[in-house]
Amino acid sequence: MIRFDVMTIFPEYFDILKLSVIGRALNKELIDVKLHDIRENSVNKHKKTDDYPYGGGQGMVMTVQPVYDTYLKIKSSQTPTEKSILVYMSPKGEVLNQNIAKELSLYDRVCILCGHYEGLDQRVIDEIVDKEVSIGDYVLTGGEIPALVLIDAVSRLIPGVLSDEEGYINESHYEGLLEYPQYTRPEIILNRKVPEVLLSGHHENIKRWRYFRSLMITEKNRPDMFSRLELPESVLREYLKFKQDNG
Repeated sequence: MIRFDVMTIFPEYFDILKLSVIGRALNKELIDVKLHDIRENSVNKHKKTDDYPYGGGQGMVMTVQPVYDTYLKIKSSQTPTEKSILVYMSPKGEVLNQNIAKELSLYDRVCILCGHYEGLDQRVIDEIVDKEVSIGDYVLTGGEIPALVLIDAVSRLIPGVLSDEEGYINESHYEGLLEYPQYTRPEIILNRKVPEVLLSGHHENIKRWRYFRSLMITEKNRPDMFSRLELPESVLREYLKFKQDNG
């Protein structure tokens, strides 16, 4: 089991985790999510967690004390044998990808710090944060939505969370490729027919079709990912022919 300790000033955001796949994983105790309200640990009489930035400028900055004291309470609940990491959800962080999700899935405890306002006092970041992670090149109101994304991405890799290992091995990004197209019944709809190969029952041909379709979609939609692939010369030749025949 993996445990997520979420440090936030808006714990209500995380009610959505009770739904669908993650909700079932929580019920089966395959994962655990503990919410830690940073406001509750503020010594300010009004439970403030922010203040004006030194040097001037717009917005407010989250202060060290409530964040650090929340962190200390979490650390006190960890055992010496538990492998743990603290991730700060930040637009300045490394962009989340499947490799990061895989890396985090190997920890016993993943502590997630959700920032707000203009961010956190750098001193608490320097003191407690192991890794800064972003979910994309844009700015959100706070770190709660990115934290939900991170929990979902990591949880899917925990054994038993999905009904079958194939549920994530064949998904987009797992092996550096975007997923192939999917089809279901009926066989013909909107004047469009399911590709014949998927109706053939020939598993090797289906596997080949799916792989090359994944390559085509990745090359078109994410050329940056495609450029990092190291395809053997024989596979590349076969792919180019497939693309010519199916473009």
